[in-house]
Amino acid sequence: MIDKLEANGLTLAYEEMGDPAGRPLLMVNGLGSQMNGWHDEFCRLLAGRGFRLVRFDNRDVGESTHFSAYGVPDFAAVSRGTPPPPPPYLLEDMADDAAGLLDALAMAPAHVVGMSMGGMIVQALAIRHPSKVRSLTSIMSTPSRSVGQATPEASAALMVPRPTTREAAIEQAVRTFRIIGSPGFEFDEQWRRSVAAAAFDRDPDPFGRARQLFAIMCSPDRTPGLASVKAPALVIHGAADPLVQPAGGRATAGAIPGAELMMIDGMGHDLPRAVWPSIVDRVTALADRADGLGSDSAP
Repeated sequence: MIDKLEANGLTLAYEEMGDPAGRPLLMVNGLGSQMNGWHDEFCRLLAGRGFRLVRFDNRDVGESTHFSAYGVPDFAAVSRGTPPPPPPYLLEDMADDAAGLLDALAMAPAHVVGMSMGGMIVQALAIRHPSKVRSLTSIMSTPSRSVGQATPEASAALMVPRPTTREAAIEQAVRTFRIIGSPGFEFDEQWRRSVAAAAFDRDPDPFGRARQLFAIMCSPDRTPGLASVKAPALVIHGAADPLVQPAGGRATAGAIPGAELMMIDGMGHDLPRAVWPSIVDRVTALADRADGLGSDSAP
């Protein structure tokens, strides 16, 4: 069941799964993606490993607070290299949202998992709020927008404006993920259509995704800050990712002391069902190590 609370001065919509007394696990989704961007079954697999799992709508998507008064960002200014108007927020502010949510739910410190933009957010969370992070998993992400840049085709798919009708939004989602998805795995078109339909129904704002993208473009390089991260870290990346190319994952792992790197052949910028078991195993093993569980963990 979806609930709402006040955190960091915003309303955030969230959902819990698993054992309420389990180990806290926060899932942070990517650009323009609502909480249902994490597949229900994938979340249940993780929750079944003894976690109290929480997923939520980032600011500017879904049922969380929107910054509609700011309208459409001035992307042209960034392209020209001229100073754009100040962005309504940066990724650091979105990391503060996650920190506020953890506090409001009495979950800190938590294991945190983020994909794509969500990986950038959990990186910033570990830098800005280290006491709130038990372990960090960054999936298909990068520490800097200058590393792992998208292919021209993937970049063009990302920049397509959001359609104004439900059917068009569904068709656009299918087209986009056929471009940026995983060539080595089966494409789950039915699920992608259902997610796009539900997302359109929950969120009529056509420009929230654009403001999130502007936050990515205006946020500073996290590489220097990641050098200070003490939490055990896992970096997962698809070897066939055209949106955040593999250099982004390698740079993330290289920036975090002691981070593990898991490269998956055939995986693009999504999480195909076939890789779920191995990802769940690795995230759980990382959490076990962070929590001092297992034979190779510190007492």
